Amino acid sequence: MARQSRDRGAASIFVLAVGLFLVAAGIAGAMAGAARVARHVARNAADLAALAGAGRAIEGAEVACAAARQYAEANGARLTSCQVSALEVIVRAEVSVRSSALKAAAAARAGPVEQEAAWPG
Repeated sequence: MARQSRDRGAASIFVLAVGLFLVAAGIAGAMAGAARVARHVARNAADLAALAGAGRAIEGAEVACAAARQYAEANGARLTSCQVSALEVIVRAEVSVRSSALKAAAAARAGPVEQEAAWPG
């Protein structure tokens, strides 16, 4: 009978440990999902910002980067860099990961397509 009293409550501890593990796994999964969503938002914002900047590159670097910044902010990102070389624009956008101090970043490049690459043959 003494043996029964020592084992009493062991199942409760086990159930609590399993519950804690499941909660931790759920939180980790949610954070991974939030990071993935932030990465997609950063990539889309960078792509659209680069396209907007390339469309205005002929007007100068200031105008092109202002257009790129406007499109990046409209898509929930912050433009961290913008470089204009001739008619080519290279931008880098950054998005904060929800419920975390991390940031997701993406870069994109846009400009004219070379004639030979556009029309093969």
